[in-house]
Amino acid sequence: MAKNDLVGCWALTEPSHGSDASALTCTATKVTGGWLIDGQKRWIGNGTWADVVVVWARSSVDNKVNAFIIRKGTPGFTATKIDNKIALRCVQNADMVFERCFVPDSAKLPGVEAFKDTNKVLALSRIMVSWLPVGMAMGAYDMAARYLSERSQFGTPLASFQLMQEKLARMLGNIQAMFLMGWRLTKLAEAGQMSHEQASLVKAWNTLRGREVVALAREVLGGNGVQADFHVAKQFCDMEAIYTYEGTYEVNVLVAGRGATGIAAFKATSKANQRKQHDVQA
Repeated sequence: MAKNDLVGCWALTEPSHGSDASALTCTATKVTGGWLIDGQKRWIGNGTWADVVVVWARSSVDNKVNAFIIRKGTPGFTATKIDNKIALRCVQNADMVFERCFVPDSAKLPGVEAFKDTNKVLALSRIMVSWLPVGMAMGAYDMAARYLSERSQFGTPLASFQLMQEKLARMLGNIQAMFLMGWRLTKLAEAGQMSHEQASLVKAWNTLRGREVVALAREVLGGNGVQADFHVAKQFCDMEAIYTYEGTYEVNVLVAGRGATGIAAFKATSKANQRKQHDVQA
């Protein structure tokens, strides 16, 4: 893979476990000479044609999450393309099924002992994903600015209208802030000082602001903003996917909130605590 001779993919998300990936149900049962992998994965990028799949499964030995290498064509492993996407159509996402899929002991990745090791990869991937909306937003702004300067209404360029200039200024402000957020996060990572909370904050914030930029670009293009010919519509759709993958906006801001307060708010308050709060309020 390091020589680009093979293509790999990462299989963590499941049909019933996206944001709560730590609750994954894909299993790895220890047998003589190896492991039997059983379960399903969903939304796996490049999953239909990757040569190597890194599958995260729960070990029958200690109930902890481990990682296993499964090669394309292994008996018991099938990958099916997810059709009818409106975003990131260049990426082939796959549904994966593992049915008593045998892998040897050598296929178990060393150094992966629990789900916390998965978080190390997620933090680094959020750096990359936090940069994606920067480039997309810049492209959408460029198209919007050129469109406003070239198209006239009421006998004057659209760029001369105050409302249009306000939208362009807001887009520019967002893009500059997004760039600086991404740059700062990258520098922290290079210095070995980045935290999971910082990575989640920047991923969430940049995709939120990027979502606003592409929406404004689509808006200033009017009806042409929903035509693929003007490119903004594609950015608009793709930004929706980026806003959600590698951790939804909501989950990432809760990770950031945990860092700010020291309190995890991922689960709803239990019924017992709800009754206590009701009694206090009463």
